[in-house]
Amino acid sequence: MKNNYEFNKYNKVFNYISILISVISIVFLLFKGLNFGVDFKGGTLIEIRIDNINVKTQDVRNAFNKLNLEDLTVKKFGNDTDYIVKFKRSDLNNPNFIQNLKKDLNIYLEDYTFRRVENVGPKVSSELLLDGILAIAIALSAMLIYIWFRFEWQFSLGAIIAIFHDVLITLGIFSALNLEINLSIVAAVLTIVGYSMNDTVVIFDRVRENLKKYSKIQIDELTNLSINETLSRTLITSVTTLLALFSIFLFGGEILKGFSFAMILGVILGTYSSIYIANPILIFLRVSQKTLIKEEN
Repeated sequence: MKNNYEFNKYNKVFNYISILISVISIVFLLFKGLNFGVDFKGGTLIEIRIDNINVKTQDVRNAFNKLNLEDLTVKKFGNDTDYIVKFKRSDLNNPNFIQNLKKDLNIYLEDYTFRRVENVGPKVSSELLLDGILAIAIALSAMLIYIWFRFEWQFSLGAIIAIFHDVLITLGIFSALNLEINLSIVAAVLTIVGYSMNDTVVIFDRVRENLKKYSKIQIDELTNLSINETLSRTLITSVTTLLALFSIFLFGGEILKGFSFAMILGVILGTYSSIYIANPILIFLRVSQKTLIKEEN
């Protein structure tokens, strides 16, 4: 039995929702910005374990606050006794900094151990940030070139707008929730770009096949037919991927939480945009069999 869901019936509603969320994301990115981690800001990260289970997060934060550290953040890490402490510092070349820090911390905190200490200098962090932006830019450019040669320009425009939509909203949500942006999130964004493109290309391939097969069907009916014909493949891929990602998010520990959350957003947005962003653009541009013949000639 073939699917016959009227996806295009709700194009305008979902387009308005996408525009609204995209505008909100831009506002958050412009006025609130992104919460860059130590990877991009530079500074020191300490993983600390407190043996006394009665000590709370606020107690740990108060102890470190008394040491006059800049841009201090303290949060639980994994279980109730482990914490991640991050702060900015300029004297990264001081070999005695951590030793002196422990001496001062002993006054305000007891029964603790430093399990991990990481330092990232300002030069390295700025290079990592530039490299991350460059990696995303190159990925988007490569996708643009591929889709431009693979399909006609109308298809290319739809695919690229869908990718920008997914990346923009993902970053907007990270900004709104003040979630940390680190190198693993850059990797997640790059993966989102590939996933979104793959999902869109599958539907576009079917649209092109049906354009050659059904010359008298209008583009809105034809895209709806193509979405229904690829729906099973799209749902199976998305659901199985989401099951794995939710498992990582719930049981993978604090380190993988940001990465898995970004991927979950990317899979959901990629599936959504391939149907309600990329395909409506084909309808708006009135793609037809004549478009294919003209481009091939």
